[in-house]
Amino acid sequence: MGFFSRFRKEKAPANSLSTSQKIFWGGTTTSGAIVTEQTAMQTSAVFACVRVLSEAVASLPLHIYRYENDGSRVLHDHYLTRLLHKAPNPEMSSFIFRETMMSHLLIYGNAYAQIIRDGGGKPLAIYPLQAHKMDVNRGDNGKIYYTYWRDRDEFRSHNKSDSIIFRCDEILHIPGLSFDGLVGISPIAYNRNSIGLSLSAEEYGASFFSNNASPGGVLEHPGTLENQEAIRNTWESLYGGSTRHHRVAVLEEGMKFHPITIPPDQAQFLETRKFQLNDIARIFRVPPHMIGDLEKSSFSNIEQQSLDFVRNTLNPWVVRWEQQMDNSLILPSEQDRVFIKFNVDGLLRGDYETRMKGYAVGFKNGFI
Repeated sequence: MGFFSRFRKEKAPANSLSTSQKIFWGGTTTSGAIVTEQTAMQTSAVFACVRVLSEAVASLPLHIYRYENDGSRVLHDHYLTRLLHKAPNPEMSSFIFRETMMSHLLIYGNAYAQIIRDGGGKPLAIYPLQAHKMDVNRGDNGKIYYTYWRDRDEFRSHNKSDSIIFRCDEILHIPGLSFDGLVGISPIAYNRNSIGLSLSAEEYGASFFSNNASPGGVLEHPGTLENQEAIRNTWESLYGGSTRHHRVAVLEEGMKFHPITIPPDQAQFLETRKFQLNDIARIFRVPPHMIGDLEKSSFSNIEQQSLDFVRNTLNPWVVRWEQQMDNSLILPSEQDRVFIKFNVDGLLRGDYETRMKGYAVGFKNGFI
């Protein structure tokens, strides 16, 4: 991977404090399901929430502004315009870069990217790094440094080291909710029991309906059987599963089959799955209608829910992005007058009828 060109053979600072989040992974949940970043994304609600937020941040216009005496104006010729608005590196567009970084931020609680700079310190390219391979540490000198643990296929032919150390100014680090202000906590790790319950309910439903929604039954024989296991296996191989459930059974020696029935309210576990959908949406603060649950949505309130999504869900993430990019990408000599900002005005517009009424009031009263 050519963007690891700034590797330096330097000794890691001693007496460092690692704030890696790897300690949260591994083990099972109280429901018995194993929750990792991969298994969590197999849950439709988690996948939908991550996709909604990642695509929302990636699709927003992103510009460089400069403070003026009469306000601020967009800098179309700034050195960061091409990187942030079009392509941060030769391999991906701005949309793909931001979508990838935001997905890391939502799953791991952190997003990292390597900054390639020229001799004057201006960013030339920005490459996303895998969040689960990064450790954040503080050295004896009090400065933060980053250790990136590479897979074997990432090793360079002339360098067989399995790690690379970056200075703080070489990394764009966007942390999520944090306890120490340095490294964000993983929403998946801290809500693994809720996600595990959803995985367990889905697994139960798959196994339940694979047997045609029938829990099985009891084979009754008037005498004593010596080969019970063989009879059970033969019965399941002939009549088990949804594709063989309606076959005609032939019983011998007075044997009878008694199906076990369960109450319909116990068989219908959709209420549990629906609650888990809303519970996962609550974790990411995404309105349920945006991930397919329209039960409590209507034409009269869905617009207000969408506006609330922009103000209370999307806006905190956007501010987090803006401030970290300001600190990491803009040169210190420009930070007093240049800033990076997403444009969310288009998402805050009302419907066409409401806007026309507002314009009419403005023309009537003379302030438009």
